[in-house]
Parts: sequence; structure tokens; C-alpha cells
Amino acid sequence: MLHEDFADPSFSAAVIGWQKTHGRHALPWQNTRDAYLIWLSEIMLQQTQVSAVLGYYARFLERFPTLRELAAAPVEDVMAQWSGLGYYTRARNLHRCAQQVVAQYDGVFPSDPALLAELPGIGRSTAAAISAFSSGTRAAIMDGNVKRVFARVFGIDTFPGEKKTEQAMWRRAEALLPASGIESYTQGLMDMGATLCTRSSPDCARCPMQQRCVAHLTQRTKDLPVRKPKKAAPEKHATLLLIVDKGEVLLEQRPASGIWGGLLSLPELDGHHLAEDDEEQPAIDQTALVRAMQPFGEMESQERLMTVTHVFTHYKLHIAPLLITLARRAPLAGEARYQWLDAGRVADAALPAPVKKLLLELLGDEANSQARMF
Repeated sequence: MLHEDFADPSFSAAVIGWQKTHGRHALPWQNTRDAYLIWLSEIMLQQTQVSAVLGYYARFLERFPTLRELAAAPVEDVMAQWSGLGYYTRARNLHRCAQQVVAQYDGVFPSDPALLAELPGIGRSTAAAISAFSSGTRAAIMDGNVKRVFARVFGIDTFPGEKKTEQAMWRRAEALLPASGIESYTQGLMDMGATLCTRSSPDCARCPMQQRCVAHLTQRTKDLPVRKPKKAAPEKHATLLLIVDKGEVLLEQRPASGIWGGLLSLPELDGHHLAEDDEEQPAIDQTALVRAMQPFGEMESQERLMTVTHVFTHYKLHIAPLLITLARRAPLAGEARYQWLDAGRVADAALPAPVKKLLLELLGDEANSQARMF
């Protein structure tokens, strides 16, 4: 259904004309109708910039060149390829989606956006983009770039995350769809938001919407889109056990849900939280530490390392690593979620980015050459 109060063919014509001349045309997932390649790029690009995705995209396709190979792979392999890209729920949903497409659609993505949106990890906007680029379907997208373009061009002065505002934006997006050229139009909106109508320092001088953009004409580009009211970011604290022995480090498989779900990480010392000020950290509860170490062996030494802070979308995590060397290693019988990993394999392991960075910095050349350090 078109909403005539928002209809404006000149808008889509301007976007299409600009994209064909000035838009991006050489990205590795462009110039194809292969839904697998398009889907993978769209999932990786959720909340992640193109520059960060390019390397991961190439390596991922080298490991999983087809949808069926991705579906058949162990989830641990998928997580390893995704390690460092962040928002790990995307990787788990990616694997589940591949398996569902193979089982339900014989390995071929449906072209109907409504059916695509029912698959794991694919929302309404992503489904529209996949369908538009792979099948030429007239479907509206509404990602962060489009919201920013719409808010500025049309002078939308309410927070886009509010339900009423978002619904109005969707109605506008549907009404503005062109009769033809949906691929260039969809890509054009993405390109304008990513390269011209950026959050800070928008390049209004080169924008095809300059003469119609309410934010530009009223000098409100810094004010639109309206930002979400800020709340103080919660801070969480954890002491992680960095247990090393004979050139190996002990890792724990985290639960599928929650922070770093499904990834390997360092075991956590339950119930011990570092203080706000490193110099005033409470002493390690040695009784609790000895109890936590019982499944792994007898301690030889322990050393508190510098606190590492990692910022998530909704909170800050302060990680206090405790380096422990062993005098005697205990067998991991009955402890299936734990494993010893050779330091030389850390760089390729499915580890959260801050944990991998910590290990690579601590292990130094050993992480690459497997030379003994401990």
C-alpha cells in the first residue's frame, strides 16, 4: 500500500542518479544475484562498517564458499571465523539460518521478503535488502543509514527509535520506492548514509539532497537525527584466570547464550570483583582461588595483571586478569567445557576480541612461533 502523503518520485530519481555516478560499485558482494553472498554481507554489515567487514568477508567465504558448506560446518568453526567481528549472536544465527535454508528451502533463499524475515537473524530491513539485490524485489529498507538520511532530508525531529516515529519512517520508505531501479535506489540510500550523510561532518556540498534537505537548509545537521536520551552506562567487573602451563593456556567454552556466547574464553573467578581503582583492589580470596583451581592443578605462582576495559554497546566490562602458572597439571576428566590450547593457536581460536588481544600481548612471539615463554 502506497501512502500518497509521502510519495515523491523525484526523491528516488535523485538517489538512483547519484548512485549510478557516485555510489559504490566495486564491493565484493556487489554485481551478483547470489543470495548467499548478499545475505552474508548484509549480516556482517549489521552494526559494523564496511572497512571492518571486508577482510572477514573474504576469509569467511574462503572457509565456507557455499551455503551448504556453512550449514554442514561445526558451529565452533563458524565462531572461529567470526572471532573479533563482534555481536556474536549474528554468527550463531548465521549458522542456524544456513541450516534452515538447506532443510526448508533445499539450499535456495526464498525471494519473498516476508519469508526471509522469518529466518534466524534476518529482520525486516535485511530481508528487503537481500530480496532487492538478489531478485529485484520492490521492498523498503530501514537501517541506521536510511533513518539518518530520512531524518535530515525530511526534518524528522523525534527520536527514530520511538515506535510512532519508526512506523512513520517505514510508511515513508514504502511510499518512496521507485517503480524501477530498486537495486540502485537501495544501494544509493546505503551509500549516501555511509559516505555523505554521516553522523559527524556530513558532506552536504556533494549531496544530491542538498536543495531539499530540511536539516541542511535550517542548519540542523548536527541536531538530526534526534539522539536517544543518554543513560549512564553500567559497569561490570570480572577476574579472569589466565592459567598457563608448558606453552599452553587453559580455556573455557562459554554457554551459547549471554556474553560471548559459544566462544572460548578464560575461566572466571566467581564472586571476585575488582574495585574501581586498581590500586585499591581487594586481595584475592586465596581460599576461593584454591577451590577454583582444584580441577586444573596445583598452583606454582600467581600475578595480578593490569586491568583491561572493554566497552560493549550497553555497558563497560573491566577485566582483571590473574596470571597463574602450575606446578602440576591435573587431568581434565569430566570437565568437557575446558581445554588446553597451544599458544601458537591463539590467533586462530574462537576467542572474544579483548581476550584474544590480551593473550597475544602476553604470550608475545609464542602465540606465533610457539616458542616457550613460561
